[in-house]
Amino acid sequence: MLQTAVHYGCHFLIPLFVALIWYKSQWKIAFLIMISGMLIDLDHLLATPIFDPNRCSINFHLLHSYYAMIVYVLLLIPKKTRLIGLGLVIHIFSDVVDCSFM
Repeated sequence: MLQTAVHYGCHFLIPLFVALIWYKSQWKIAFLIMISGMLIDLDHLLATPIFDPNRCSINFHLLHSYYAMIVYVLLLIPKKTRLIGLGLVIHIFSDVVDCSFM
C-alpha cells in the first residue's frame, strides 16, 4: 500500500510542485503537459501479462528503456520541449523509486 502511494504520489505530486514553483503563471498547462508523460505507460499493453506487480518497468518496457531515457533527458535541453522532458524524466524517476521497493 505504501509503495503504491509513493509511486503515484511521485507521478502526480512532483509535476504539480514543479508547475506551482517554476511555472506559477501557467501552472495548469505546465502540470497537464508534464502529466501527459504518463502516456508512456501505454507500452505496458505490449507486455504479457500487462500488469505484474513484481516486475520493474525500467528497461523492461520499450518506452522505459535506457535508450528512451536518453531521449527524455535530451528533451530537457530545448525550451520548447522542456516540459515534456520534465514529465517523462519525472515519470521514469517515479518508476525507479517504485523499483527500489522491490
